[in-house]
Amino acid sequence: MGVLNVTPDSFSDGGRWASTEAAVRHALDLHADGADLIDVGGESTRPGAARVTPEVEQGRVLPVIAELHRRGIVTSVDTLNAQTAERAADAGAGIINDVSGGLNDPGMAAVVARTGLTYIAMHWRGHARTMDTLAVYDDVVASVVAELTDRVAALEAAGVKRSQIVLDPGLGFSKDAEQNWRLLGRLDAFSALGLPVMVGASRKRFLAALLPEDAPIVDRDLPTAVLSVLAAQAGMWAVRVHDVAGTRTALNVLARVDSARIGS
Repeated sequence: MGVLNVTPDSFSDGGRWASTEAAVRHALDLHADGADLIDVGGESTRPGAARVTPEVEQGRVLPVIAELHRRGIVTSVDTLNAQTAERAADAGAGIINDVSGGLNDPGMAAVVARTGLTYIAMHWRGHARTMDTLAVYDDVVASVVAELTDRVAALEAAGVKRSQIVLDPGLGFSKDAEQNWRLLGRLDAFSALGLPVMVGASRKRFLAALLPEDAPIVDRDLPTAVLSVLAAQAGMWAVRVHDVAGTRTALNVLARVDSARIGS
């Protein structure tokens, strides 16, 4: 999943793809680099980010989604808002990626049920301005598994089919660095829930500790690619990344090794 931030304030590339033309060009590059789908977001969810109105969000993402759909490229819409999700579906989005797992907007489950689209439900405890204060767990793996299980039950009760749901443990969202590593070390606990799982570790803050203090943010792409290989080995459904080319190369290496192992 290639990340396309159509925003002025995203943590890794805010403003670079803020116009429709620039966003479409970058999406085409990500697709050419090997992205299976493009995740289009119009509201930053970095820690401390300010909210934007659904109207502003839609003005950013809908033209991009429509143009990519016209070109035959699969997109997901990265949104917490039911109205944006519905309008994105009308524009051709194939997936709804909701970092709140339906908790932000009570109308989201109905939109997911009505459209029948794949729905990525992330573990979430609060908005960007407050989420760092909510990283309190006795056992982060057990708590995230339990809270995602509750989300799945609520979504199903609201009419969403289980076959539509993909889970995301929410790395960096109401988790500190050590909690993120614990979740990555126990991806099997999420697979055990019997649903596809997406991992979104790309360029996040906890990776910075592996690098020199003044390293540019793009230096986080190498550890991201390593984590993508580990996620693939753990059977994850998708990885959400900024550096598609590097990740695709790393996954191709894994595929060749697996192929050689099978053929030996």
